[in-house]
Amino acid sequence: MSGPGLFRHGDSAPTWLVQATKPVRYEVRMVDNLLDPTREDLALAGAGERTGNRRFIVLDDRIEAHYGARLRQYFQAHGLRPHFCVLPAEERNKTMDSVAHVVRDLNEFGISRRHEPIIAIGGGVLLDIVGFAASLYRRSTPYVRIPTTLIGLVDAGVGVKTGVNFENHKNRIGTYFAPSLALLDKTFLTTLAERHLHNGFAEILKIALVKDFRLFELLEEHGPALVASRLRSRQGEGDVAQEVLERAVQGMLEELQPNLWESNLERLVDYGHTFSPTIEMKALPDLLHGEAVNIDMALTTSIARRRGLLTLGEQVRIGRVMRSMNLPQYHPVCDVAGLAAALDDTVRHRDGLQRLPLPVGIGAACFVNDLTTDEIRHALDDLMAGGLDGE
Repeated sequence: MSGPGLFRHGDSAPTWLVQATKPVRYEVRMVDNLLDPTREDLALAGAGERTGNRRFIVLDDRIEAHYGARLRQYFQAHGLRPHFCVLPAEERNKTMDSVAHVVRDLNEFGISRRHEPIIAIGGGVLLDIVGFAASLYRRSTPYVRIPTTLIGLVDAGVGVKTGVNFENHKNRIGTYFAPSLALLDKTFLTTLAERHLHNGFAEILKIALVKDFRLFELLEEHGPALVASRLRSRQGEGDVAQEVLERAVQGMLEELQPNLWESNLERLVDYGHTFSPTIEMKALPDLLHGEAVNIDMALTTSIARRRGLLTLGEQVRIGRVMRSMNLPQYHPVCDVAGLAAALDDTVRHRDGLQRLPLPVGIGAACFVNDLTTDEIRHALDDLMAGGLDGE
């Protein structure tokens, strides 16, 4: 006896082989002025035919301070009854306690897990926490991601990873759980602290360095102006800001879509993420995520140049772009022993191989498995001596 896709096999003890697939489909949509009451994107986000007028909203505390009143006015204008769960937005709060906070609120709210959407509005920390809680609550409850930071717009808000930190390890506990929808609205950047803008540009630079030379040129020419304008289009500049965002998101999704569950551990989007998890957690709260990623990219750019994968001139260009956007290339927590230990931990994460992405010129990359401690030492010396551009 067998059903479709169910096979009994074996000559002795009864054995069944179960095979199933679950298609993943989610939309990433760029919108403008999401909180304008005349727009329906937020009111309809995650809603279906049987969805009533209740909404479960999780905000980080910064968004509550800046946009709480506007959100309430928006939902009122659409005849909706929101419940707000507010969480602190800092990396040190990215814990199982925060996940439990969301789950308790979901339980008290009595959410209908198929007809009432969970809507997460905030930065990358908030999105990771809520996504993890949604993946666990009743074993999966659909949710919507609305990133409000630059790093969220181009990274945390568009993928399927969720997770929290554990015992001083970055994202040690987590799941792969796609949102039903991600809404990207760069108008949230108008209230974002400038340092957090720089933080997000590190993830944009990552995509540029390993796969998009045109994006690098845009950052090289317009980087400081894009920060100053908070990625709003300026008269006479064309739509550089929009092109930068679209290229960053497109580049990320091109890498994620064919490998959502990371069955292939050679991932270009892991560039800047070999040493940075350890650097970030050791320096906490001194470094933001993108700042730690940039230090990792600076280190591996130096390694690549010493291996002949890029020229000194290309290294200098990369260093100048980093410097123009106030991204650090070194931090005192970095030492050879600590970086070697970070590499060892990453090797365990990558199934026994380094699978280290290194830039090849600007806009391409390769993977290596033979990085030595001496190479780490020499690259670290370069960064301590003045950085990639020697300034």
